[in-house]
Amino acid sequence: MGLSTADFSGLRHIGWPWSGGPEEPAWRQLWSEHPQAAWARVVEQHRTGYILAEGPETCFRAESLPEWQRRRFPAQRRAAVGDWVLHVESRIVALAPRHTGIKRAAAGEHYQQQLIAANVDTVFVVCGLDADFNPSRIERYLMLVNNGGAAPVVVLTKADLSGADASAAMTALADVTQQRTAVVSLNAKNPADVLAVLRPWLGQGRTVALVGSSGVGKSTLINTLLGEGRMRTGEVRGSDSKGRHTTTHRALVALASGACLIDTPGMRELKPTGEEALTDGFADVEELATHCRFRDCSHRQEPGCAVRQAVERGILDPRRLANYLKLRNELADAADRLIQRMPAKDEPVGAPKPARGKRERR
Repeated sequence: MGLSTADFSGLRHIGWPWSGGPEEPAWRQLWSEHPQAAWARVVEQHRTGYILAEGPETCFRAESLPEWQRRRFPAQRRAAVGDWVLHVESRIVALAPRHTGIKRAAAGEHYQQQLIAANVDTVFVVCGLDADFNPSRIERYLMLVNNGGAAPVVVLTKADLSGADASAAMTALADVTQQRTAVVSLNAKNPADVLAVLRPWLGQGRTVALVGSSGVGKSTLINTLLGEGRMRTGEVRGSDSKGRHTTTHRALVALASGACLIDTPGMRELKPTGEEALTDGFADVEELATHCRFRDCSHRQEPGCAVRQAVERGILDPRRLANYLKLRNELADAADRLIQRMPAKDEPVGAPKPARGKRERR
């Protein structure tokens, strides 16, 4: 398909961000380098290749670029679900620059980033109103989502369960979201409820990814929006509300509204990449820290710690401080590992830290 004869009507139903051809200069340049290629979106990623789509009903298998198959090729530089690519006869020839991305550090001893989804406008952080409700886990998700550039929305499912208290959950999340993130509750099995609550984020050309632990109702939510049981669902254990992995791979599905949904498997580990900022999710704690007596206060046993004083006065939830300290340590470790993988530079990275045992007063 040439530059002058390209048809973008099908692409607009699977999240294509423009009314016609690509308007971003980097995308136009990429297309000019491959004038015979056609645009498509990655809807499934497998070990042996990809499933691409040129519209809601036009899907086909495609081969990846040869270099992506090399063992040491960085995983985050391969195409992922949600990416836009150029292909010639079902062979991917180029990957378009991403607007946003959701990523985490992959499990294992060796540092590697794993891209969860690309070119996402909104991320539904799904959590059940049962024993699986976990504000600390939601804080972790929000930190990862904010780092990727997409807008998070906390979706509390299972509002129909006996004993579910959406109001109490929203109150518990007030400090977590800092009124910067929308929080909604719904019955994922009720189509009218789901459509009424989620409609603002499901307009034409929008892409939404769903993240959350197993059993929270992501697949049920997608089935309700689709009006059919396309995604497998499973029961959760009554003892702890833990679910099994019914979604085994990431997949993009198109809705009748023109929006797209990306379902993701439940993730047991949410390791930071080292690129995140605590200020995105803990602005209140970071602001309190500016009033500590020492600039390098660890908020544990130092005198004049404004953060611990806020906990003692009931201003700051001790659970929130504990999670902040945990994530701060994980971020520092991930950042060190990230720096170790960066190419050597002429100048050292970072400024020297104060000598151990000495405190720098404000």
